[in-house]
Amino acid sequence: MTRIDFYILPETTLEARLAFACRLAETIARKGYRLHLHAEDEAMARELDDVLWTFRPDAYLPHALVGSEQADGVPVTIGWQEPPPGDAGVQAMLNLHPDIPEWFSRFERVAEIINQHQAVLTAKRRCWQTYKKRGYPVTPHHLRAGA
Repeated sequence: MTRIDFYILPETTLEARLAFACRLAETIARKGYRLHLHAEDEAMARELDDVLWTFRPDAYLPHALVGSEQADGVPVTIGWQEPPPGDAGVQAMLNLHPDIPEWFSRFERVAEIINQHQAVLTAKRRCWQTYKKRGYPVTPHHLRAGA
């Protein structure tokens, strides 16, 4: 059964949410897992693509947008509509979309990243309730400022 983790940030900005997503993506990839970042829309996906290149000057996290030529050969994919191809061997997903994608259960782990923006809080409360109603194990992680 898919394990669900909610990372609850004290900050209110999208930038803080994306910065944490990058750090978490790096940690997951470093452990040898293939990862998919599910963005809200194409604009967020492209912003994530940019931020992954610059979030740390001493870091390099190979990544590509789903559907690009490079997507098959990198440990991290970014998309906003479709899941990565079923044969990509992706084990984890960071969900930055307000809703839960129908195909979330194909992953071993799903991380939901929450900041203190009211729209995000409202959407992710619905997600939490949906996962719990369906019987998925949900674990909250309350992070401190600057984490």
